[in-house]
Amino acid sequence: MRGEVIVGPQSGVDVGVVDIGHDQVAVLTTDPLYIFPPFGWDRAAWCAIHIIASDAFTSGIAPQYMSIDLTLPLDTDDRALESIWTAIHCACDDLGVAVVTGHTGRYEGCEFPIVGSATMIGIGPSGGYVVPSMARVGDHVIVTKGPAIEATATLAAACPKLVGSRCGQDCLRQAQALLERMSVVDDAKAAIQAGIHDRGVTSMHDATEGGLWNALAEVSRACQCGMRVDRSQIPMPQAVSELCAAFNLDPFVSSSEGTLVITCRPGKSADVISILGQSGIEAAVIGEMCGKHSGVMVAEGAVLTELPNEFSDPFWPVLRQALPEEATLG
Repeated sequence: MRGEVIVGPQSGVDVGVVDIGHDQVAVLTTDPLYIFPPFGWDRAAWCAIHIIASDAFTSGIAPQYMSIDLTLPLDTDDRALESIWTAIHCACDDLGVAVVTGHTGRYEGCEFPIVGSATMIGIGPSGGYVVPSMARVGDHVIVTKGPAIEATATLAAACPKLVGSRCGQDCLRQAQALLERMSVVDDAKAAIQAGIHDRGVTSMHDATEGGLWNALAEVSRACQCGMRVDRSQIPMPQAVSELCAAFNLDPFVSSSEGTLVITCRPGKSADVISILGQSGIEAAVIGEMCGKHSGVMVAEGAVLTELPNEFSDPFWPVLRQALPEEATLG
């Protein structure tokens, strides 16, 4: 690896970091371009950009540039393409991100929801970034919003009749509203206002595939520290609890774009939670980092369980089964 690469590819680390000289670093992240048509083109494109931006913002350095590859199905019409690009432009403009290069085309074999990829780049001071490998023993562990935000919102958007019939209309409305929260951009921007490194936040990580449990395990592996978590302290939105029960989903291992895991110095956790609260983001201290190689231990009452290293996300099989049932409801 080249010497200027400070942070390279690593499980549980959302970004790479390159020293570009003059006490500046470039922070890069790459993700699939996930455009899910049941959201509607505008909201789907917004989510696609925020999924990528969420990883970038976990570094504490805001992205400024983006390269994008949009590889669409052959039957994508011009109106859909215009809607997608307009929404991408608006989302990037709102984030302060300039699209500087890319590629767009229609190809046989391409299909939604994965229709390409994008890379975001941010430039900032060499001491101004955080990554999960910086978490350390004694840090408090904070979680925003709760688990299964993505799974709940996606099921409600894709299968509204089915969700309504199983969970009721109140739950459906609450679950659909979570679509607006499938991003950790605001969470990360708020958290670092408390300070970073010894002054506050030591790491941030976006909970996605495998849900909250997988995100905690990835942070633990990245920093080579253990973690002890109190399950009763984890926020749990009512819609998440009700929908996951109705579809036999474990919320703690279901996809959760929108949930941010933060580690911070113990004396700063109250400040982090207060600042998040001022931004309308629920958060709670759920545990702390502990000795090396002790794994992630989850306490539920008097029972202490060690999390496995790998998780199978149950959400996508459930969604595939739900879509045909939704179609039969007319």
